[in-house]
Amino acid sequence: MVRELQVRGVFSENCYFYIDQHTGSGFIVDPGAQAGLIYDVVVRNNWHIEKILLTHGHFDHLGAAELLGEKFAVPIYVYPSDARYLTDTFLNLSGNYGEGITIPHYEELYDGEIIGLKANSGFTLMVIHTPGHTPGSVTYYSPDEKVAFVGDTLYEHGIGLTNFPGGNRGEIMRSVVDKILALPDDTILLSGHSSPISVRDQRRILLG
Repeated sequence: MVRELQVRGVFSENCYFYIDQHTGSGFIVDPGAQAGLIYDVVVRNNWHIEKILLTHGHFDHLGAAELLGEKFAVPIYVYPSDARYLTDTFLNLSGNYGEGITIPHYEELYDGEIIGLKANSGFTLMVIHTPGHTPGSVTYYSPDEKVAFVGDTLYEHGIGLTNFPGGNRGEIMRSVVDKILALPDDTILLSGHSSPISVRDQRRILLG
C-alpha cells in the first residue's frame, strides 16, 4: 500500500508511506518537511515504521528525517555517493535557504540491494542506483506492487534537474532510459514533485 503526503518546507514535496497491509509495518520515503504532520499520520493509522529511505541527499527530501528517526527509533538510509550531502549544507542545498539541515547518523544501502521488513520479509523494495540528479540518487522499486519511487530523477513532464552540485545530464539520461524506462510498462512512477505516471506513458512523453 502506498500513501502520498505532500509536505511543505521551502518547497512542496511528496513524502510517501509504503506500508504492508498485513502487518501495518513499512517505510517512509523522503520525509522532506513537517515531521509533526508525518508523525501524526503514522500514529493515526497505527503503522509501525521500520526504516526511513532517502532517494537522494537534497534537503527538501530529508528535512524531517532526523526528527522522525529519533521519534520512531529507526535508521535513515542513503546511497553512499550521497552520504556527504547529509552533513554538507552546500551540497544538500539547505544552506542556500538559511535552513542548515544536516543528518549526522545514517546507514548506507547499495545498488541491487533488497530491503525487507522484519515484520514481513516478503514485503520488499529493490534499490536501483539512478545517478544524475545527484551522484547517489536511487530508485526504490517494488515489482509486486508495481511502483517505483524515483525521487527527483524523473518528473511527470521530463527528466530531473542537473544544475545542482554533483548533477550530470549524461548520467541522468542513462539512468532514465536504461533503468527506469526499462521497468515494466505498468509500473507507476512516484516522484518528489509531480503526479504519478506509468512507465508506458512516461516513455511515450520522453522517447515518442
